[in-house]
Amino acid sequence: MAHSIRHDWTRAEVAALFALPFNELLHRAHSVHREHHDPNAVQVSTLLSIKTGGCPEDCAYCPQAARYDTGVQAQKLMSVDAVLARAQAAKDAGASRFCMGAAWRSPKDRDVEKVAEIVRAVKGLGLETCATLGMLNGEQAKTLKSAGLDYYNHNLDTAPEFYGEIIHTRQYQDRLDTLEQVREAGLKTCCGGIVGMGETRDQRAGLLQTLANLPEHPESVPINQLVQVEGTPLSGTEAIDPFDFVRTIAVARILMPASMVRLSAGRQQMDDAVQALCFFAGANSIFYGEKLLTTGNPDVEHDRQLFKRLNLHALEVVETSGTVHADIVEHCAA
Repeated sequence: MAHSIRHDWTRAEVAALFALPFNELLHRAHSVHREHHDPNAVQVSTLLSIKTGGCPEDCAYCPQAARYDTGVQAQKLMSVDAVLARAQAAKDAGASRFCMGAAWRSPKDRDVEKVAEIVRAVKGLGLETCATLGMLNGEQAKTLKSAGLDYYNHNLDTAPEFYGEIIHTRQYQDRLDTLEQVREAGLKTCCGGIVGMGETRDQRAGLLQTLANLPEHPESVPINQLVQVEGTPLSGTEAIDPFDFVRTIAVARILMPASMVRLSAGRQQMDDAVQALCFFAGANSIFYGEKLLTTGNPDVEHDRQLFKRLNLHALEVVETSGTVHADIVEHCAA
């Protein structure tokens, strides 16, 4: 029986999913996954920091915050040609989406115009485009949409009740407001969070409940495992149990059946067996390449070998009616 798309999940329902026996949870998640996706296909993205460091925010996990001594030096926005060269290399390596991150709290209009120029150039290569630039207003979102941006990333990070333990320089509602502006501009949303920041299992449930109850499910849902960076307040936090991370992937898949659930930051700390469990549980998107903004990531060759061992294949990029998108088709189990 097909699982319907819901936006009315209760905390108790989500907590009950987390509490299922591990094998039962994975069975349910994989069944949902097979109803909506090819279980052996993975969408591959590459992420580039196009403007690094110097951010005025105080996100406790972030090495790009100017107030923390993490060794990250502030840099200016990269040139169009420099970004284009990296995008071409990503495409040559098999990426279908090129994501661009800039360490701003909220970009100025002139910054958005510069990024729009970069987006046009990258889109011209036949790649999907995604950007994460901080908080946006409606006109800025429209400018990026007109330039050809496909996705806008703006994570909720954690549950509403735990958010104040992690960030003080913007409110949870600010994040929700940016997502609303992005949706109204016609952009797809990429929105997820980070686990392993000291939150409880119930607070992980709260993050996924909030994501699943948005007016539209994010088309991409990145689930990040905290990458601890010396100099940030969360350095030294007790690491999340690998099976609890897999549970988070599985519950995200059940709550948001049609979304792409991305196994995101923290993969460098995971062994291949844990990654394989995540793919079985419903993860069908990864970041590809040696770096995620300023932290490490498994290298391309290792990912290729892992895909080969698991008989996974990367989704291709196709062009339909002038729109570049990953070739994702509804997949139903026999």
